[in-house]
Amino acid sequence: MAYRRTPAVQARLDAQREAVLQSAVGLLAERGYGGCTMAAVADRAGIATGSLYQHFSGKADLSVQLFRRVVTHEIDAVNAAVAVRDTPQRRIAAVVETFAARALRAPRLAYALLVEPADAVVDEERLVFRRAFRDVIATEIAAAVASGELPEQDPVLTAAALVGAVGEALAGPLAAAPVTPAAPAARTTPATTLEADPERRDSSPSDNPTSDSSPGDSPPSDSTPSDNPPSDTTTVVPALVSFTLRALGGRDDSDA
Repeated sequence: MAYRRTPAVQARLDAQREAVLQSAVGLLAERGYGGCTMAAVADRAGIATGSLYQHFSGKADLSVQLFRRVVTHEIDAVNAAVAVRDTPQRRIAAVVETFAARALRAPRLAYALLVEPADAVVDEERLVFRRAFRDVIATEIAAAVASGELPEQDPVLTAAALVGAVGEALAGPLAAAPVTPAAPAARTTPATTLEADPERRDSSPSDNPTSDSSPGDSPPSDSTPSDNPPSDTTTVVPALVSFTLRALGGRDDSDA
């Protein structure tokens, strides 16, 4: 007779898996993918390394689930910002504003999501991530074209180009963010672990892009430091929004 987990056992395993993912998010925000080894994640979660294999087949599997966890929060934040804007152009601006502001407020985490070298399976997830943002923008471009707010264009192609341009523009500032050596990780339990998500610190990220709170910005020890200071969100974010609207053929508020 096959063994069947009792509800209590399953609940305990689910709680342990959640604690592991929360711990992994914290490590990703501090050290990037290079610092998210199975041993480091287990130590942060306060469990034996072997116990991780009850939940994940290996580091690649853990990295994919970790990536999806963080990306889901980012997409939710963008969709929330879009929902409160009243025109397609403003909704497109909200996508760029929210995405860029959150990235620059949590540079180490954003660097890991966007450009840090990682396993091939993570690169595949990045494609899904970019397409999700592309589709949000493409929907609003199509609506703006239909209403006459924007000139005729291919919404999907334009949206893909914008996602690529914004990601490339952010890569430099994210890599240049000042860092400090990561502090030794303290063990956590499901009752005390807090997910390193900017949403927990600021429920309205796009309304306060200059907030200096972040989930951690220390890179792995082998990362390359930069002599250039990170770009301020007060200049980068408005510039990206302006670029986006003008690239679409619309008008920015600063236009005469």
